[in-house]
Amino acid sequence: MRRRKFISAALTGSAGLAVGAGGLLMSSCKGANDRVVLALIGAGGRGLSTISACCRENDGVEIKTICDVNDLNSARAAAEIEKQFGYRPQTVRYMNEIFADRDIDAVYISTPDHWHALATIRACQAGKDVYVEKSPSHSIREGRKMAEAAAKYRRIVQVGFQNRSAGYNHEAREYISSGRLGQVVHIRIYNLLPAGRWIPIPEEAVPPTLDWNEWIGPAPFRPYSPALLKGWVYFYDYCPGFLDDAVHQFDLSRMVMGDPGHPQSVYGWGGKHVWNSEQQAPEVQSVTFDYDKYTLTCESGNVTAYMSKTPDDIRMDPSRFPEWRTNADRIEIYGTSGVMFLGRQGGGWQVYGPKEEIVAQSGGIHSDREHQINFIECVRKRKQPNSTVVQGHMSATLAHMANIAYRCGNRQLLFDAGNERFIDNEEANRLLKGSYRENYIVPEKV
Repeated sequence: MRRRKFISAALTGSAGLAVGAGGLLMSSCKGANDRVVLALIGAGGRGLSTISACCRENDGVEIKTICDVNDLNSARAAAEIEKQFGYRPQTVRYMNEIFADRDIDAVYISTPDHWHALATIRACQAGKDVYVEKSPSHSIREGRKMAEAAAKYRRIVQVGFQNRSAGYNHEAREYISSGRLGQVVHIRIYNLLPAGRWIPIPEEAVPPTLDWNEWIGPAPFRPYSPALLKGWVYFYDYCPGFLDDAVHQFDLSRMVMGDPGHPQSVYGWGGKHVWNSEQQAPEVQSVTFDYDKYTLTCESGNVTAYMSKTPDDIRMDPSRFPEWRTNADRIEIYGTSGVMFLGRQGGGWQVYGPKEEIVAQSGGIHSDREHQINFIECVRKRKQPNSTVVQGHMSATLAHMANIAYRCGNRQLLFDAGNERFIDNEEANRLLKGSYRENYIVPEKV
């Protein structure tokens, strides 16, 4: 199969709709040629690189404000933007200053995950469009509230699931829906990271350049430690553990399968049996979801140093494919007529039939560029983006379900998809939403 060209209109048309009661999205940009003014909330490496790419790939887009509770991050980001684009944005510590600024049309949210929902909801309430990084939510309830806020205030909310803007992934979906793979009976996701052991560093005095209380925000308070500031991915207080990375594969698997609803149940197992470190997240985790006619499993962890993500040179070369056997974040889709190996954020896909024959394939590259173009186009034209907050919520829910099953004692949990609650398990239902500190509560009524 030859790799077809990326068609923006087709990708936009494939996105689901989640608009307000009036059926139209409220506009904050008058036309396709108007300037779009952005702000960045969370100025670490990922946030800076994403918003910079947006400005490079779109005309008439500029960054007015950088917000970070760590002054060193803000200063570094402002200097880098000045170097790249010839102007220096202002810097602030607190996101409320951005929400009060009527000049700002949209915000990029690249904080740790525990801030995503509250920042997104506040941005929508302030009339700002949002680009929010993965994982979009920190709990199942948070994801639902984010979707409600986007709909109520008629805002564009693009989730950083860049795979939805990659042409090769849409080709994979077409191949599966055509029946050429046969009936899909099982999907296997890998998220085997060579992250290594988390090593705690003793508590220290908070640096004067950091507002630690604001960094903690909605999460339970912990004394400051440099290891916590840099290693928050190891703790459930701030993100879904290593499944924070697997949400990309969850979302891509759902997309190529036509975006099914929630699974009927989850079985989760996990443990800390290698490093036995002090992290909250398990070092190894195995999950099974029941989608009635097929199962979806995920193998996740940070103890397999011989596994690696698709190298950057392959990610950007549509003529090359990864070594699937040691690819750390691949997806395997088993049909009755063949098995598809699918790469995340580049790497393309290949279908194997009998005797290891490659019966179909399509190369593909990382789609950050297309995702940024799609977001600004949607801000200007008031149409839904490739990665809507509704589908982002559905995909992130898989990570939350998996972790709840693990935290409830490595067990199977039945799920009421319509009400987004577990059946006959109040211990699990108590983990559907976070426990918030005063002044940082994700509201019930958005």
